[in-house]
Amino acid sequence: MAAKSFGLPSMNNCSSISPSSSKFFLFQSNYYSKVDMVASLGGLLGGIFKGTDTGEATRQKYAATVSLINGLEAEMSQLLDSELRERTSILKERAQQGDSLDSLLPEAFAVVREASKRVLGLRPFDVQLIGGMVLHKGEIAEMRTGEGKTLVAILPAYLNALSGKGVHVVTVNDYLARRDCEWVGQVPRFLGLQVGLIQQNMSSEQRRENYLSDITYVTNSELGFDYLRDNLATETRTPLIISGPADKPSDRYYKAAKIAAAFERDLHYTVDEKQKNVLLTEQGYEDAEEILNVKDLYDPREQWASFLLNGIKAKELFLKDVNYIIRGKEVFIVDEFTGRVMQGRRWSDGLHQAVEAKEGLPIQNETVTLASISYQNFFLQFPKLCGMTGTAATESTEFESIYKLKVTIVPTNKPMIRKEESDVVFKATTGKWRAVVVEISRMNKTGRPVLVGTTSVEQSDLLSEQLREAEIPHEVLNAKPENVEREAEIVGQSGRLGAVTIATNMAGRGTDIILGGNAEFMARLKLREILMPRVVKPTEGAFVSVKKKSPPRKNWKVNENLFPTKLSKGNTELAEEAVELAVKTWGQRALTELEAEERLSYSCEKGPTQDKVIAKLREAFTSIVAEYKLFTEEEKKQVVLAGGLHVVGTERHESRRIDNQANIGPDTPKESWDLEKLVAKVQQYCYLLNDMTPELVASKASSYEELRDYLHYRGREAYLQKRDIIEEQQPGLMKEAERFLVLSNIDRLWKEHLQAIKFVQQAVGLRGYAQRDPLIEYKLEGYNLFLEMMAQIRRNVIYSIYQFKPVMVKEKKEEHDGKSSKRVSNGRASDSKSNPVVIAGESS
Repeated sequence: MAAKSFGLPSMNNCSSISPSSSKFFLFQSNYYSKVDMVASLGGLLGGIFKGTDTGEATRQKYAATVSLINGLEAEMSQLLDSELRERTSILKERAQQGDSLDSLLPEAFAVVREASKRVLGLRPFDVQLIGGMVLHKGEIAEMRTGEGKTLVAILPAYLNALSGKGVHVVTVNDYLARRDCEWVGQVPRFLGLQVGLIQQNMSSEQRRENYLSDITYVTNSELGFDYLRDNLATETRTPLIISGPADKPSDRYYKAAKIAAAFERDLHYTVDEKQKNVLLTEQGYEDAEEILNVKDLYDPREQWASFLLNGIKAKELFLKDVNYIIRGKEVFIVDEFTGRVMQGRRWSDGLHQAVEAKEGLPIQNETVTLASISYQNFFLQFPKLCGMTGTAATESTEFESIYKLKVTIVPTNKPMIRKEESDVVFKATTGKWRAVVVEISRMNKTGRPVLVGTTSVEQSDLLSEQLREAEIPHEVLNAKPENVEREAEIVGQSGRLGAVTIATNMAGRGTDIILGGNAEFMARLKLREILMPRVVKPTEGAFVSVKKKSPPRKNWKVNENLFPTKLSKGNTELAEEAVELAVKTWGQRALTELEAEERLSYSCEKGPTQDKVIAKLREAFTSIVAEYKLFTEEEKKQVVLAGGLHVVGTERHESRRIDNQANIGPDTPKESWDLEKLVAKVQQYCYLLNDMTPELVASKASSYEELRDYLHYRGREAYLQKRDIIEEQQPGLMKEAERFLVLSNIDRLWKEHLQAIKFVQQAVGLRGYAQRDPLIEYKLEGYNLFLEMMAQIRRNVIYSIYQFKPVMVKEKKEEHDGKSSKRVSNGRASDSKSNPVVIAGESS
């Protein structure tokens, strides 16, 4: 799959398989992810003592190579589009013949620069070329916000893709992955490379196809989960591995929520907000045990402690509209770093259920962990890794110790002129918000656009209310459903004259804020407004019952408050002609929304196309962009005069049944053997060995080794007998049964193992009080738990195979259906007329 010839472990199936401060790239095994960084004093001091102008040192180090690339610019500019694309084939051939990527770098970068000029209208600066070279070397490049990290990515991505081993570009959310694929992905597509995109709701087939592209854009979570799914098994063939029955919700959550609500802080419990933990006081223990009528809250048969503690956590540490929001009857987590709703994510260990009980909502099934891996361990499996961030120098020590990556500071293209104001501290929040409103009002009067950052949905709503009272027009961007859909639209125009935008944390990051407004984004939205209603089919299908009210259709209309959307008569007619041709060719309301969005995105790209519809839509798009640019350029001048954008804010021995069950060991004399107990246990394991007696065993073995060999022989003999019996009933059934029994036992015991490991993680910290290293204790205990699990799997599988008795079940034919009935076997339907066989067996 994605690892291709780089041999990423256990990823063979591939079943499924911005102003932003940081990005990670995995080249050849493909990766780039954005992560938020916390400054460290050690890294900061390291940066200070490494030199005062490391950016200039980097410029000088790569100056010769930059000169080589610049020297090729005139030659590249004389090439036709077809000739420029032919350079990709030439470079690929040279790479296959053994030329190193380093030797191809100057020409490859020159080709990408020229293609970027033609397709995006952007010429990568010399410092961006340097950033690309730093990434190609497998280092972390520190590039300041606004220096064009997204554009820099395509330089090393293109170069490393020439080897045919593939590149992954990894971002933090689906929107950014799609945006980068659609925008800068145009460049490698123009040059003849395949560019793939992985999105959350894609099927296994779509994922496999996109992972095989030369360059694949994907989020860190999707790539990580695809890796875990591939390590479990292929979903379509072994659904049991991916999903198993979860425990039913317990009514204890509601009872615990009521007790938590009645308990008082500091009297019944204490709260550690920094560690996000709560502890019961003596009074809390006594009252809880009395109310619940139990002797011990921590009794493993009752486990009331976890329910009660989660109930208190939900009350004190997880707040509505800050840590989560409610949609319908469900609780959705809000990412504290991005302010976005984390779709499909739930808190573990019963915490999510505790929050649902607190809010009086239906409690969803508890989730069970099937597999896990840390991002650090996952990233380190890639043979080539690099990244970009705006704050790498302060974290250089951490990057070198965890990822073995050197940090290189890339100089800015122009000297920094942004004014960094000092922080202002207030005694009370009321005074802070009053001052924020005054500052926004002052800037708004001059026409200067203002971007305000908040840390929660609650704060953004509070500020929005105060701005309404002050009669200041503004846009709010947070995790609330009504705002999420318009995220890119709002941020894309937050650089317009007089715009005031409130964004929760980094919501909207990844969308370029262009002073005066984003003309290309405006043009795309306008063309989308005209095209989508005509080609997108209704959500409920083409036919709607006349007895029922028709489902509301999606409104594609652009918000006129963000920018003037009225077009000139000529451009309106041109757009309508293009849409009419699209409807005639694609069909009236015949596409899904995703299909239509993909075709619209392609229409908004630059470059040649043989598709008449795309060409016509592209012509209309280009014309609309030109019209809007006249408006945005004029407004940009006014914004610059107003001061620019103002930002506020591994196995040991198997279990020996002979040793354990019959008091028989290598050093035990034969006179002490308890053969009756041994034979009873063997026959319990396998009913086909009922002819075995203590006297027979004693006559066959005079030593421990002979006893072991005899039992092994009889065990294998019984297995072959069992296999012949099963195969007589239905050929191939034994193999299918063995596969089922192995996978089902692994599935069940692996889930139990992960739960046991989780408890070890929580308890091992206390070992420190006994002067024992918690890390060593965790490794030892985790290793022993793993060995126990493996031994249990072997025992269960052998026992289940010996006990396996297939049951013949006659099919019930429906009188009204003349067709042969279908049967279901392991989740797959078939038209076989033979009687189905039901696997019936036990597990020890």
